[in-house]
Amino acid sequence: MLLEGKIAIITGAASERGIGRATARTFAEHGARVVILDLDEAASAAAAASLGTEHLGLAANVANEAQVKNAVAKVLEQYGRIDILINNAGITQPLKTLDIQRQDYDKVLDVSLRGTLLMSQAVIPAMRQQKSGSIVCLSSVSAQRGGGIFGGPHYSAAKAGVLGLAKAMARELGPDNVRVNSITPGLIQTDITGGLMHDERRHAIIEGIPLGRLGEAKDVANAALFLASDLSGYLTGTTLDVNGGMLIH
Repeated sequence: MLLEGKIAIITGAASERGIGRATARTFAEHGARVVILDLDEAASAAAAASLGTEHLGLAANVANEAQVKNAVAKVLEQYGRIDILINNAGITQPLKTLDIQRQDYDKVLDVSLRGTLLMSQAVIPAMRQQKSGSIVCLSSVSAQRGGGIFGGPHYSAAKAGVLGLAKAMARELGPDNVRVNSITPGLIQTDITGGLMHDERRHAIIEGIPLGRLGEAKDVANAALFLASDLSGYLTGTTLDVNGGMLIH
């Protein structure tokens, strides 16, 4: 098992059909003890319980510094270490440039970008102390291609910011043997995207994907497993595309 004995925090992982939950299941199957962090405490606890008794579910808004610090303190109190952080929490809004209001901008940027920073800041001291750790940041193909799917320009900006933040942290934390990498999923079938696509749009999108299908949450979870494990021990500051060829550089 690739993550035997590892402690992994995954944000935004309570949703049954989301990328975070698929990643939690995959990590648990590979021996990790998983901490699911989401807004709703009951949902987080239920999601963790579905993985087994050794896992933990906690409530926290990743954009709230006090809540983030409190949750990470609870993880350290229970497990004594943190080996992996998956910055998965994020929200999207299908708005055009001139329709984006201040509250829309703040909502999307706070969760995706500020949340990634605050969660990383909270776990870095423990990872530095143990001289090991892997942080994986979920960005999006929208950051690379300039939107054009569901999220508005502020979503693309937030996810592009995640890429820059991850690269900068990778450069800074390398001497501490803390690796930071990013994943840029393409169009993945989740609860968020499921209700946004009509059949004709679905077929049009699939025609532009060389592998001929939409992605599944498990596809992203497997990429996260690779980046979290020692298989990627000499990788930091990288961006791993999981898009079926939708965007080929």
